[in-house]
Amino acid sequence: MLKNIPKIVSPELLKILCEMGHGDEIVIADGNFPSESCGQRVIRADGHGGEAILDAVLSLIPLDTYALHNFLLMQTSNGDPTPEIWDKYFTIAKSHDDNLRANALERYEFYDRAKKAYAVIATGESAIYANIIIKKGVI
Repeated sequence: MLKNIPKIVSPELLKILCEMGHGDEIVIADGNFPSESCGQRVIRADGHGGEAILDAVLSLIPLDTYALHNFLLMQTSNGDPTPEIWDKYFTIAKSHDDNLRANALERYEFYDRAKKAYAVIATGESAIYANIIIKKGVI
């Protein structure tokens, strides 16, 4: 056991967060995201929602202060409404870091970006469009 590490953060996820450098990106993926086909490294967080994982991850790493966008969401398509979870994600991110610079990427652009990310955290989040790419900053 370690002090001050959220219990939701597995040893594997902690290792990944430690390995990541400034500018590296990590995806927090919902349960519908093709994590295994997009991720170079995939950390399973089945049974955990996106909000809890986001809160835990941002308690350990800062957002990149030099990036134009450090928090990327997957755009909705086909007239789908803006997901309610986005407001919750923004609230969590702002509670950890004043430097939130959000943007949204078209679905296939998001997939391409996710394939280049350092890792994908595959959550059990059931909300649709609940995928985020976070760019790690300097500690």
